[in-house]
Amino acid sequence: MSRINTAERVSRETSDNFVFQRSLLAYHAAAERVGGDTLEIGTGSGYGIEVIAPRVDRFVTLDKHVPAPELLQVPNVEFRRATVPPLPFADESFDCVISFQVIEHIKDDALFVREVARVLRPGGCFVVTTPNAPMSLTRNPWHVREYRPEELRRLLASSFGEVEQLGVFGDEKVMAYYAENCRSVERLLRFDPLDLQHRLPRRLLQLPYDLLNRLNRRRLLHANTELTTSIRMEDYRIAPVSEECFDLFYIARKLSRRGLEGLFRSF
Repeated sequence: MSRINTAERVSRETSDNFVFQRSLLAYHAAAERVGGDTLEIGTGSGYGIEVIAPRVDRFVTLDKHVPAPELLQVPNVEFRRATVPPLPFADESFDCVISFQVIEHIKDDALFVREVARVLRPGGCFVVTTPNAPMSLTRNPWHVREYRPEELRRLLASSFGEVEQLGVFGDEKVMAYYAENCRSVERLLRFDPLDLQHRLPRRLLQLPYDLLNRLNRRRLLHANTELTTSIRMEDYRIAPVSEECFDLFYIARKLSRRGLEGLFRSF
């Protein structure tokens, strides 16, 4: 039986273009910041492999689902199948860790962040993205939680010495699509006068949400074909975070050995 490809796992399907191009930008931005031995938590559809693998010495990508075999034929790419946390690696195994649109699905997010810090070498970086809660149009029952900028900063600061706060923003074309999506979602929410989206357990809402989300994206594609298909990665940019960004793009750094020694001397 084939695995259902939910709207949560971003694909190259044309109706996903608004989200796909934004996700692609995260990989290209991360590629400028990673190197050495790099771990990805959340392979997803695997489209990021071709972006990251050429920029690092060793690329280990981890997911609970196996991506298409042809994506794993690159010599420096290894795939590990696992559910996290914990992470199935020894302490200080990696120079960099990336994880895009995953942390919002993790029940014990504090343990997840501690595990990332554990497997990073001193001075290593953790590049993480997640939806910016104020820009979400409705409850997403696949997410355990969503973060405001300060909430994610506090979480990362609990395990890392430095946290750089950036966000993913869109140009006029992107914002025009977002406005169309807002209107479409508002029409759908008229059928939920009792606000059941916030009252029912997440698991009961996941299938209806996914079906409606997929139908909504395809309806937007049909009604706004030129706008939907014309959005490119270059229509997004990364800049200092604010509540108007679509995604939080944070870079957390583990203290170097010298930094750790200085910290201990201060006590």
